[in-house]
Amino acid sequence: MNVTYLVLAHNNPGVLERAVRTLSSDDCEFFIHIDRKSDLRQFSAIREVNVHFSETRLPLYWGEFSLVEATLLLLRRALAAPRAPDYFVLMSGTDFPLHSGRYIREFLASNRSHPNKGPEFINVVKVPAPGKPLSRINTMRFPRTQPLRHLAGRAWAKLGLPGRDYRNYLGDLEPYSGSQWWALSREACEYILEFIERNPRFVKFFENVFAADEAFFHTILANSPFQSRIRRNLVYEDWSAEGAHPAMIGERHLAFFEQHQQVRVRDVYGEGETLFARKFSDANLGLVRQIEEMIGRKEAALAGNKVCAG
Repeated sequence: MNVTYLVLAHNNPGVLERAVRTLSSDDCEFFIHIDRKSDLRQFSAIREVNVHFSETRLPLYWGEFSLVEATLLLLRRALAAPRAPDYFVLMSGTDFPLHSGRYIREFLASNRSHPNKGPEFINVVKVPAPGKPLSRINTMRFPRTQPLRHLAGRAWAKLGLPGRDYRNYLGDLEPYSGSQWWALSREACEYILEFIERNPRFVKFFENVFAADEAFFHTILANSPFQSRIRRNLVYEDWSAEGAHPAMIGERHLAFFEQHQQVRVRDVYGEGETLFARKFSDANLGLVRQIEEMIGRKEAALAGNKVCAG
């Protein structure tokens, strides 16, 4: 089971360095995009031979299509690499694993019912849904690189003025949305790239969609033969507090992770085990070290159980 990690990062190099170290093995590679607005030198400590930093760097902005562009950039480069991975895992620079890289590879391998068929771990709901109104799809949004249009688009959205009708652009495709992070099979990723090559109008439409990173890949896969293979994603996030972003991981989350060999969640996206958590910060690397120690204890317990079972 070969796994490739696609990473979008702009800060917290200490968290990312430790995540790479925890996940790294001979069976995985990392393709990392650092926001062009960030200082690349901050990440100079990450030097493993299986780590590849993207030479092309885009300025990334929350809620804009640039996040989709950077993801596609990494995906194309990873697919062109000599080693063909079985799974691609998209993660941020503030994510950290809850298990070892070996555990994650074994999890992905055990969930494949066929060498070429496995679950697609991506949170997906049909739009409209709670927190995912049609206005996200239909309202024109322009990037910050087009400042006048960007301001006009924001004003248009706040006034609630009529927007586009997605059906004029997507045809028979129904819009779907979810969360940005996913773990997809190589077959699904190849399908995505082939789809957008055949459907430039689809791409053009999403260039002006708010939070396109939460709908672009989701709409493609949920309208495809891969729809029946979709499962909830593998990322633990705490949305218990109101706001546009999940809560930072803290001691109470660590206590919860420690209590369970498998950290499982159930929500609108379904029920399943989570293998990563977000968000972590360089401001609290002590917590990251505690997670590393927890992973070691869980690995030891798992090995002990296998010995007993044998």
